[in-house]
Amino acid sequence: MFAVLKTGGKQYKVQSGDVLRVEKLAVAAGEKIQFNEILMVGSTVGAPLVEGAGVQAEVIDQIKGEKLINFVKRRRKHSSKRTKGHRQQLTLLRITDILETGADASGVKAAIGASLARKEAHGSGAAAAPKAAAAKKSAPKAAPAAAGADDLKQLSGVGPALEKKLHAAGVTSFAQVAAWTEADVEEFGEKLSFKGRIEREGWIDQAKALAK
Repeated sequence: MFAVLKTGGKQYKVQSGDVLRVEKLAVAAGEKIQFNEILMVGSTVGAPLVEGAGVQAEVIDQIKGEKLINFVKRRRKHSSKRTKGHRQQLTLLRITDILETGADASGVKAAIGASLARKEAHGSGAAAAPKAAAAKKSAPKAAPAAAGADDLKQLSGVGPALEKKLHAAGVTSFAQVAAWTEADVEEFGEKLSFKGRIEREGWIDQAKALAK
């Protein structure tokens, strides 16, 4: 008895004992699998598939096909050429049984293409992403850098981003800025990449006035 099965977008006419090379499946050598997309079994033709039919096979190995060379040359002023090789990944298997009926209750693992398995795995990860984003969005905002911290944005040229940098460096009050020495100014200017902004904007004098 023969059957016509479909896998990897191709159709194969097989019978028990045949050794077949198909597009790579998500299986390991030695596993037993079952093809459920059966277009024809003996004289029974599916519409489009034969209900309850299946083809079982034993996986022999994961192999690669013959090397194909693709050469491209562009005939232009700035011509270019490219040579690219490719070896198709394949699964080698042996057909063991052809079932006219009862395939859906056989309990044998269904044959799934490796590309489809990757897509399904990626899809499950993508489905989890919106949940993670929603959880992140609903998470409470971080507490202020320090309780009772001064609004450093009152200093000339200091916005939310610079204020955040100052808080990260432990500067949270006008009194701290007012007490900076030349060494402190140089240290913070270099550490936070202020590039002379402290002296140019007159932060120390402004902090002294705001700290009163």
